[in-house]
Amino acid sequence: MLTRRDFGLSLGALGMAGGLPALAQSVRVMKVANTAAVNDPQQCFVTAGQHPRLDFYKPNGVDVEYVNMSSMTQALQSLRAGHVDFGPAVPGILLPAMAKDPSLDLVSVYKWLPRNANVIVVKPDSPIRSAADLAGKRIGVRSQGDTGIVITRTMLAELGLKDDKCEYIAVGDGAPAGAAIDNDRVDAMVAFDTAAARIELVGTRLRYVPLTPKFAQVGSGWLCVPRKLLKEQRKALVALFQGVAKSTVFSHANLDAAIDLHWAVYPESRPKGRSEEEARKELGFILKDRRESWMRRPDDPDQRMGASSLAEWQANIDMAAESSRNPKLAEQLGDPSRLFTNELIDDINAFDRQAVIRMAREFKL
Repeated sequence: MLTRRDFGLSLGALGMAGGLPALAQSVRVMKVANTAAVNDPQQCFVTAGQHPRLDFYKPNGVDVEYVNMSSMTQALQSLRAGHVDFGPAVPGILLPAMAKDPSLDLVSVYKWLPRNANVIVVKPDSPIRSAADLAGKRIGVRSQGDTGIVITRTMLAELGLKDDKCEYIAVGDGAPAGAAIDNDRVDAMVAFDTAAARIELVGTRLRYVPLTPKFAQVGSGWLCVPRKLLKEQRKALVALFQGVAKSTVFSHANLDAAIDLHWAVYPESRPKGRSEEEARKELGFILKDRRESWMRRPDDPDQRMGASSLAEWQANIDMAAESSRNPKLAEQLGDPSRLFTNELIDDINAFDRQAVIRMAREFKL
C-alpha cells in the first residue's frame, strides 16, 4: 500500500513534482461531450486521474467536466457551437458531416480506443452467423442517432452489400434492449461492447458474431477538438490528454482502484439499491473487453498513447464513403492529413508509464 511518502516519491517519478507550483494558477475546465449519456465507471479511463490522490490534471492547469449527450449528432452540434471543448469522433459519422458542412472544422488529436470495441450480438439460436446476414434484417441500436447504424452500413459496404432493406430500431440500453432481443423485436443488435455486456447482465443470453475483417482492424474511438482550440490552447490540450493517458494506464493496471476513484470523485454514480460488491462485479463484467481496447495491440508499430496514422484515416475515409454512399467523400474532404494530428502525442507521452503502472498496482484508496 502506498504511504504518503511513497506517493510523494511517485509524483516525482511521474515528472509531476516540478508542476506542483502550478496548483496556484487558475484551472482551465475542459468540457467533454459524453455520448454514453451517463457518467459511470466506464469513464474511469478519464476520471480516475481527477482524484486528489492521483491528481493527473489540476497540477498542470486543467480539469475535466462531463456534459451528457444523447447521440454523436448532438455531440458534433455542441462542438460546433462551442458548448464543449472536446468529444468523441466516430469517422463514419464525423467525416460525412465535415464533408457536408466545411464549417465543422474539427481535428482528431487523441485515439482513446485503439482497438475495435464494436460488436454484433444475436440470440444464441439465431440464423445470423456473419455480418453479411445482417442485410435486410431488423437491427437494434441504442437510438436513431447511435453509431450502430453507420457501423452496420460500414460492414455491409465492405462486403459489397447494401443496407437499404435493413430496419433500424431504437431499443435503448440494458433491460429494454434485452427484451427487444428476447422477444424477437430485432434480429440483431450492433453496439459498443459495454452496451452488449449490460444486456447480458439483465439475463439475456447473447451470441457474438464476428465483425468484418477490414473493419475489425481499425480503432473505434478518437477524441476531437475544434481546430481553433488546437491553435489557441495547445498547452492545455497536452495537459488534458496526458491526464487521460495516465488515467488510462492506471485504470488498465488496476481496474478495481479506478472504479473506487471514479465513485469517490462522482459519488452520485455510486450504486443504489444494491451493494458495492454487486456493482463492482457488474462493472468488471461490463469492462472486461473494454479494458483491453483502451490499450494498443502488442503488434501495433506505434505504441504511443493516442497516436493515429495516415493509413488508418485513409481507411476511415474509404469506409465512410462506402457507408454513406458518397463516392466523392475523399475529394470533398481534401487532404486526409488535416483530419487528425499527432503534433501533441510526443508531449502527451512524456511521462513514466512504468511508474504509473507501479503506482496502480500498489494503490489502495
